[in-house]
Amino acid sequence: MDKNALSPTDIAGGVDDHLLKTVGVAPAQATPTELMQAVAQVAREQLSRRWVATQARERNEQARRVYYLSMEFLIGRTLGNALAALDLGEGATAAAQQHAQKLEDVADREPDAALGNGGLGRLAACFLDSMATLGLPSFGYGIRYEYGMFAQDIQNGCQVEYPDPWLANGTPWEFPRSGVSYPVRFGGWVEHHGDKALWRNAAEVAAKAHDMVIPGHGTNKVSTLRLWKAVAPAHIDLHAFNTGDYARAAGVKNEYENISWVLYPNDSTPAGRELRLRQEYFFVAASVQDILGRHLEEHGTLANLADKVAMHLNDTHPAIAVAELMRVLCDEHGMAWATAWGITQRVFSYTNHTLMPEALETWPVALMQHVLPRHLEIIFRINQDFLDFAAKFRPGDMGFLARLSLIDESGERRVRMANLSIVGSHKVNGVSALHSDLLVKTIFADFAALWPDRFTNMTNGVTPRRWLAQANPGLAGLLDRTLGAKWRLDLDQLQALRDQRGNAAFREEFMAIKRANKARLAEHIARTTGIAVDPASLFDVQVKRIHEYKRQLLNLLHVVSRYQAILAHPNAGWVPRTVIFAGKAASSYAMAKNIIRLIHDVGQVVNRDPRVAGLLKVVFIPNYGVSVAEVIMPGADLSEQISTAGTEASGTGNMKLALNGALTIGTDDGANIEIRQNVGDDNIFIFGLKTPEVVSLRAAGYQPMRYYESNPQLKQVLDAIAGGAFSPEEPGRYRGLVDSLLWGGDHYLLLADYGTYVETQLRVDALYRQSGEWASRAIANVAGMGAFSSDRTIREYAQQIWGMTPAP
Repeated sequence: MDKNALSPTDIAGGVDDHLLKTVGVAPAQATPTELMQAVAQVAREQLSRRWVATQARERNEQARRVYYLSMEFLIGRTLGNALAALDLGEGATAAAQQHAQKLEDVADREPDAALGNGGLGRLAACFLDSMATLGLPSFGYGIRYEYGMFAQDIQNGCQVEYPDPWLANGTPWEFPRSGVSYPVRFGGWVEHHGDKALWRNAAEVAAKAHDMVIPGHGTNKVSTLRLWKAVAPAHIDLHAFNTGDYARAAGVKNEYENISWVLYPNDSTPAGRELRLRQEYFFVAASVQDILGRHLEEHGTLANLADKVAMHLNDTHPAIAVAELMRVLCDEHGMAWATAWGITQRVFSYTNHTLMPEALETWPVALMQHVLPRHLEIIFRINQDFLDFAAKFRPGDMGFLARLSLIDESGERRVRMANLSIVGSHKVNGVSALHSDLLVKTIFADFAALWPDRFTNMTNGVTPRRWLAQANPGLAGLLDRTLGAKWRLDLDQLQALRDQRGNAAFREEFMAIKRANKARLAEHIARTTGIAVDPASLFDVQVKRIHEYKRQLLNLLHVVSRYQAILAHPNAGWVPRTVIFAGKAASSYAMAKNIIRLIHDVGQVVNRDPRVAGLLKVVFIPNYGVSVAEVIMPGADLSEQISTAGTEASGTGNMKLALNGALTIGTDDGANIEIRQNVGDDNIFIFGLKTPEVVSLRAAGYQPMRYYESNPQLKQVLDAIAGGAFSPEEPGRYRGLVDSLLWGGDHYLLLADYGTYVETQLRVDALYRQSGEWASRAIANVAGMGAFSSDRTIREYAQQIWGMTPAP
């Protein structure tokens, strides 16, 4: 395929060459970290060749490109993925062995790229992988955060946040573009001279480009992830420095450059909220300038912008791009408003990621006036034109117009970024069939009444290269021997595994691989928590952001009820179980942090109780991220996907776990529904209220106390938690948490679903006792995951939204 492909001898020589010339160390004395850097440099050279060739080809072809705008790209480690894409794995393994090292240990020295937090950013990373693999001319645009959201540590059961300095020792994977820099302006006022607006900004920062190359698999084409770093116009106030006022001298630099310091600054303060808005505009403004500059260089006119450019908004964080493109087209290029608006709507498309109205991003009008005065004017004009249009459909219906308005006038005036995204886009999609259906029936029903054809569904997917081939080499090898290697590029080939469900030898090998993965996960747990767990026990896994709607607390209620039941009936033939949690709570999210602490307190009691020894363990794995997930996903037996029906847009952890042979216990929510349809009702454990039942229960007046009073098992669990059974040194520690369920409305209906959840967990036990049947159903899960490849998702985006043709 690649005439420049390297032989294992070439790779070994290249590694030694880079150790000497790039890393600056004698090859014989290289440490694993230095070896990682040298191997990365060998891969970087090959990626650079592909990047230059891809860009030249796309320029010559004047290709239509998709630009994916996202605040997060959670790409994790790059080395393993790059070696696989370049087919350098065998040579890199041999090179590491020549230095008496294992390639896995060498790759383990690479820090995770901390450019995201959770599912949103991991999805974006999967999408870039698939864009490259399908040969789509594409760029991702985001921020080059110096620190990730935070590194999570656990002290006395409590989450503690530390800086996550993933760039402290540099990274071999980025290409600084010293010649690519754009001014980004803030504040000030707007002057109007006739039809022309002049923005007199009060501050300006430079956005400097740093590229990361995202390789395609099975192709020489690559995608580009362009990240922006904020750089002060003047690094220090030299006069202040020379007069001894060092703090003021550095203050100018810090004031501007903090924009790209930290992913998602704590927005519980006015300063934090302003910084968040500045971050969003910063990367959007730089990206729009970059996109238009590239377009003008290739085409010389903006008249055909919508024919050659597709800009996609990943959630509402980049929504200000709608106003920014209008500003640039009208204010800087003199385009008529109507012409510019027609182009803008054809250029943009928008993915919504939440059904919860409280999670839809809004900004105070006063804050936007302070930070982006010209954009606020543009949004007001867009809104007026839109409301004039909408009023024709329901004359006199002021409620209809109030719901549609880009400005929420109900209290403090706020700009609704989701509404701006919908009005400014030609397509809006949800990320699972249920989510997309609910979008048009609930939060965006009024928009769907106006534009029914604007809304569509794109069910999420994950890349099989990262989440099976790289994360689970044992299973990948079994699939290669059984199916051939092409499943990596055509995940539908996994359907052929259904024929192996009754094959005892295949089942035995499949489960042997699972046991090896569980042993690896057990080693990670022991190393990071000090807790020894039994790989022979059922590994019950819930790994995701800690949030009330994801219901880690419901999982924990089951843990306590199981603990109490084992104590009451020790000889009932319990299936040994290890319950594994991982995930970060937002630094200002007090309830989520309290849930983490309760997990640890319950674990302290359960894990130390000799009466349940060998039957139940509870662990919380700290600092969850991509590389940790790559260890957890292959080792899971049971996948907890238990959000309240109608709250989870899709989920992608559910896909990764099922792809690695875990059975799902979950509600009929998000993509769980489509997973059930693809793996079969017998191969998934569904429990709880469905979305219409959730709506009906709330409408009827949900009373959680009724469940508490009528279910003795539930009452015993809540009383134990509230009474200090798991916090004897502070008996009242969780009284408020329990009161929030009993008297605070139990917003996410934990108590309503508790009974069926516990019953379903007993069905899990019963199946796990039948090892052959469990193996058969685990294989059925892997076989049914073909539809959940991000290649399928991106192919649909390309054809139905972006107007592009992916490679066959």
